[in-house]
Amino acid sequence: MSTLILRTAVAAAALILSACGGGAEYHSGGGNGGSPYPRPNPQPYPPTMSCSSTGLAAAAQSSYPTVCMLTSSGEMVIELYPGYAPVTVNNFLRYVSDGFYSNTLFHHVDRDFVIQGGGYTTGMRVKSPTYAPIVSESNNGLSNLVGTVAMARRTDPNSATSQFFINVIDNSRALDYESPSKPGYTVFGRVISGMSTVYAINGQPTYYYGATDIQPQQEVLVYWVQRLR
Repeated sequence: MSTLILRTAVAAAALILSACGGGAEYHSGGGNGGSPYPRPNPQPYPPTMSCSSTGLAAAAQSSYPTVCMLTSSGEMVIELYPGYAPVTVNNFLRYVSDGFYSNTLFHHVDRDFVIQGGGYTTGMRVKSPTYAPIVSESNNGLSNLVGTVAMARRTDPNSATSQFFINVIDNSRALDYESPSKPGYTVFGRVISGMSTVYAINGQPTYYYGATDIQPQQEVLVYWVQRLR
C-alpha cells in the first residue's frame, strides 16, 4: 500500500515528524509482503446513525456547508469552503451523498503530521474512486493549518479523487501552494468540532513501512459521513 499525499520533499518532512509524539511505532520490512496489517476494529458497527447534539450545535453556528463524520475514535464536524475551493467541495460532497465514505478507514496515520482516509476499506482493500480526478485548487489562499482538511493526490497536482487528510499540526510551510513547480495540497475545509477525535486517531500505535506508508495497528473506521447543511 502506498499513500497518496507524501512525495519527494514532503516525504522528507514526514520522516522527521513521524518520529514525534506519543504512542508506539513498530518498524517493519514492507506493507504488502506478509507484514501485519491493521487488526480489525472490535467495534465494526456504528454506535449511532445520528450526529451528536454537540456536533449539531457546532454546525448550526457555522455559515458554511457542514458534514458530520463518525469514526471508531469519535465524531467530528467539518465545515467546507466552496467559495475558496468550489470544485473540491463539490467533489467531496458527491462522495458524501453517495455514501462512499461509509465503512472506510483512516488508513494512514503519520503521527504529528497528518491523518488520511477515503481510499481503503476493512482489510486494507482499495476502494476505487467513482469520479474522475479533479483540478487542483491549492492556490486558493487557504493554508494547511491545524485541523484543516485537504485533498490527497499523486504527483500530478490534478489527480485528487476521494482521498483526503486532516492536518494534525501547522503544515503550511510543507504543504501549501508556492508555485506551479511546488503546487501543494488543496485545503477545502476545517474541523470545527471533534479535534479530540483527530488527536485520538493521531495517537494510534502504528506500523511503519516507510514515509508514505504508516498504518494504524488497529483499524480506525469511518462509520459514516453525513451532510448537515
